[in-house]
Amino acid sequence: MFEYEIQQIRSAEMIRDADHFRMAREAVRSRRAARREAARSGRDDTEGQVNGHRHRRPRFARVA
Repeated sequence: MFEYEIQQIRSAEMIRDADHFRMAREAVRSRRAARREAARSGRDDTEGQVNGHRHRRPRFARVA
């Protein structure tokens, strides 16, 4: 009987983990879709984006 209860607890934990993973993936997808939509609406602007494809770090190291 003890093994059965442990198996039930483990099953419930796995179901909770799967739900958590599913919700996290859904949040990532919705954020991605919102960014794409914002980028599309920004392209139609007459002025355009200010910092379009600028990287945080320079692409190449400085020459001495």
